[in-house]
Amino acid sequence: MSASSRQLLSRRSFLASSGIVVAFSLVSPAFAQLAGGGEGGAGPPVIAPQLLGSLKSYPYLDSWIQIDSTGHATVFTGKAELGQGIKTALLQVAAEELDMRPEHVRLVTVDTARTPDEGLTAGSHSMQDSGTAIRNASANVRMLLTQNAASRLNVAMDQVETLGNGTIRASDGRSLTYGEIAAGLSLHVEAVQNAPLRKKVQFRTMGTDLPRVDIPAKTTGGQAFIQDMRLPDMLFARVVRGPSQGTRLQLPPTAEIEKLPGIFKFVEDGNFHAIVAEKEWDAIRLMRQLQASPYDRPGPPFPTGSVTETLKSLPAVDIVILDVHRPVPPAVKTVSARYTRQWISHGSIGPSCAVAWLKDDLLTIWTHSQGTFDVRRVAADLLRRPIEKIRAIHVEGSGCYGQNGADDVAAEAAFIAMAVPGRPVKLQWMREQEFGWEPLGPGMVTELEAGLDANNHIVLWKHDVWSNPHNNRPTNAGGVLIGNEVIPSFPIPVGRPIPMPEGDGSRNSNPLYDLPSMDVLYHFIKDMPIRVSALRSLGAHLNVFSIESMFDELARVGGVDPLDLRMNHMVDDRARRVMETAATAFGWRQRQRKGPMHGYGMAFARYKNLGAYCAVCLELDVDPNTGLISVQRVQAAVDCGEIVNPNGVQNQVEGAIIQSLSWCTREAATNNDTLRTSFDWSEYPILRFRDIPENINVIVVEQPGLPFLGVAECGQGPTSAAVANAVADATGVRFRDMPLTPEKVRAAVITL
Repeated sequence: MSASSRQLLSRRSFLASSGIVVAFSLVSPAFAQLAGGGEGGAGPPVIAPQLLGSLKSYPYLDSWIQIDSTGHATVFTGKAELGQGIKTALLQVAAEELDMRPEHVRLVTVDTARTPDEGLTAGSHSMQDSGTAIRNASANVRMLLTQNAASRLNVAMDQVETLGNGTIRASDGRSLTYGEIAAGLSLHVEAVQNAPLRKKVQFRTMGTDLPRVDIPAKTTGGQAFIQDMRLPDMLFARVVRGPSQGTRLQLPPTAEIEKLPGIFKFVEDGNFHAIVAEKEWDAIRLMRQLQASPYDRPGPPFPTGSVTETLKSLPAVDIVILDVHRPVPPAVKTVSARYTRQWISHGSIGPSCAVAWLKDDLLTIWTHSQGTFDVRRVAADLLRRPIEKIRAIHVEGSGCYGQNGADDVAAEAAFIAMAVPGRPVKLQWMREQEFGWEPLGPGMVTELEAGLDANNHIVLWKHDVWSNPHNNRPTNAGGVLIGNEVIPSFPIPVGRPIPMPEGDGSRNSNPLYDLPSMDVLYHFIKDMPIRVSALRSLGAHLNVFSIESMFDELARVGGVDPLDLRMNHMVDDRARRVMETAATAFGWRQRQRKGPMHGYGMAFARYKNLGAYCAVCLELDVDPNTGLISVQRVQAAVDCGEIVNPNGVQNQVEGAIIQSLSWCTREAATNNDTLRTSFDWSEYPILRFRDIPENINVIVVEQPGLPFLGVAECGQGPTSAAVANAVADATGVRFRDMPLTPEKVRAAVITL
């Protein structure tokens, strides 16, 4: 949210802000010229392939940067702040390459009227795509400013320098400010690919722990999230649905509902129903009253068997990921294992929310979806409305981690707003609706077989993975709930796999290790027995869990230290350095068990084999009486290329570790044949503050001059695998099915 909208908006301040009234006058010429790319969610077309990051699609500098007469810069990104600190990091990148003070740089995050369409904010791509684009665009702008200053001061280029405060000084002492130069300088020029970047020895902003700009409001009770947002004359809405996906309410006649006290508007179309009220509590009260109506389930029943039984009973398309065979001696020791992950909720702390306002024939949608431009496309399709009459603006939400209900609620808010023109409408799901209707992270199954030769070299590696699609993010009305409820309804899109190297269920199924014989097969299952879509790290979570668990299982049968087995099969120098850094800081070689039910574990992965490298070592205890796993300390090391904000990287890895601990030891969505049954935090437990490890330390490996690598999702797989490996070390029992709940662990170790 912009600085102005973090305040409680009056009508005057709202209309005077950089919002609806002046929105389209603020579109840069380059953005207007290139608008419309990326329909269907494929991203904008590549028109300048020689450029880096998202500059490939938006090569004009004024798509990214504008400098005003005061010398202050406004920088535009098509990526969203999701709590990962990207707003701070991108601001630092721009300030560094422009050689300006951070306080003189304003960053505008994704807004369909103002910013480039950089596709989804997902897959740890923000720094790789937008960070790279902003860095190179800023370097281009700084180069143009210095060239112009040199010309105006009638000196050679090597006789001028930027001072870090928006001033360019010549060797004779004369100077010009950025504002003076910008007044006569057009940035509607294409970037060049070789604009000189600032070197690490010159850095003033990058590489420093600049305080996160999104944190103050979150820690002081300010308007930090879309759930906090208030607009003048706002109405409040609640959707009225059955208890969970697949159910349908049998509501009273519409005439009766419209007479209920406190109702402002009852919005209905087919099986979509929503209450609108002047007061939020009235909307909630009326929703509760109507949701007490009888319901049925017209669709097929939910599966109630195991994740393995469910997925293997469905038709699959086999996709070969790896088929590598070099001459090797036969395996003399083999291990076969099956690993599973249950369906998982996103577990967002704040239920999904959106605000929409139809004013002067422009529909504006404020959303915390990770696909803001897709929200606009979906609304245009759903409402059969020209896309130029819809604007979508990202506002941070309190939790996301993939596709939760944010896209659904944005489409619903847009639909409701069309029924109450002139009034902004805030729609928020309830907690039980979030658990009952959001897409879940897919359940998955892997089966691995691996073998060692007589010298403990891995000579056999087979990896099969069964999974539904992980990315069903909507790009048209058929992808959101309301699109399936209105009449006529929109067809539900057919799930498709994401090709490697990104992958979805196949993500990270291709080991980074140097193994001479590898067969990796993805059994892609398009039929979804329960609604699923993207959850943080996609298939990498279980695939890394499986690979790194198998390495430890092989190490045990071979009598080899788990670190040595990994290092003996790794040729990537950056991967080796990350593992060695984590192991040394942890004291892996010096580890000693402190008694029964105490153990150590480690794991490693490079996210998608093209993102950040991450190694995790940890120490834990298992209580045999309760089965509770208590992680005492965690040591991680990460290599994400050039470091922009060291503490920001540490924050992200710490968060990934904590979330992965929760997934591995707590989380599983439950259902019977009619309903999802985990509707609240008691039925869907997540890690609590008391369960967080006493010590989490993250070392960020310095890699000056190397490209940015996405970091936010690099820790999910390694952490869960390290937990399983440490539990096996502590108990002698190998757990292969997540979550490792206290009940499951206790049942396995109580007789030991």
